[in-house]
Amino acid sequence: MFSSFLRTLPEITLFHNKVSPPSVRALALLQSAVSSPYPPNGTSRAPLKFNLTVAENPPTPDQVRTILSYLRSSDVAVLLSAHPSVGDHRPTTPEALVRLVESTPNALKWPVVVDWSSGRATAGSTEGVLEILEYLRKVRDSKAKSDG
Repeated sequence: MFSSFLRTLPEITLFHNKVSPPSVRALALLQSAVSSPYPPNGTSRAPLKFNLTVAENPPTPDQVRTILSYLRSSDVAVLLSAHPSVGDHRPTTPEALVRLVESTPNALKWPVVVDWSSGRATAGSTEGVLEILEYLRKVRDSKAKSDG
């Protein structure tokens, strides 16, 4: 009985760039999922429950390291965009990536969405956001079955 009080909500962070169309779509998807029934055209009448943090700054080097581990990559290039402003800049460390993104925001694949609770992340893709939301839906539905 007390275990339901001890459960913590998943922690989701959206590293957001308000001029990036994929980032704007990701924000809308996440806000809708936490405030309206999810999935929108499904049988559930409940929204997903998670804490959403919207950060309009790039991740820190430590966060980049964690995100890379969630993406199963050690190469910071997976977070680099193909935007022409990146040019020949090819950072090889999280620190160098963050410095580049601070001076050239278009260098990052916006949005970067991280589910810190389940160790999932996606960069530059609304499809990846939908995968994270679907994972959260499955967890919610399996908990509802086991509680009910």
